[in-house]
Amino acid sequence: MKCPFCQSEASQVLESRDSTEGEVTRRRRECLKCSKRFTTYERVEGPALTVIKKDGSRETFDKEKLRRGIVRALEKRPVTGEKVEEIIDAVEREMLKKESGEVQSRMLGNAVLKRLKGVDKVAYVRFASVYLVFDAIDDFVRLVKEIK
Repeated sequence: MKCPFCQSEASQVLESRDSTEGEVTRRRRECLKCSKRFTTYERVEGPALTVIKKDGSRETFDKEKLRRGIVRALEKRPVTGEKVEEIIDAVEREMLKKESGEVQSRMLGNAVLKRLKGVDKVAYVRFASVYLVFDAIDDFVRLVKEIK
């Protein structure tokens, strides 16, 4: 594991903690070269999942792409990185339970929205505004009224 600050491969684990579902292990590490601390997450790599986009094209499920969308929605919101990982893992688990290895992007977006709604209403509206492609301010108003 390389240090994100100095790229050294020498680090020691200070603390390990499993997620509530036991599927992810969070490790706090300290670089032995620069002494800075960082967090890593360890998880079992699951079976391949294909996402069917709105235009019918297919792409491999990209956990990092999902993370970027969720983190952007949660920008400057009081939600921990650990909670973000829980959301991502829960969405991925839900998608992997589907009978085939393919899921519609709509299903993926709805799963994220469902979880964000329970975590942070502002992030929910931010994610929905991109995912649902709002065309007018009335779309925002309607969504905000729904969650009030």
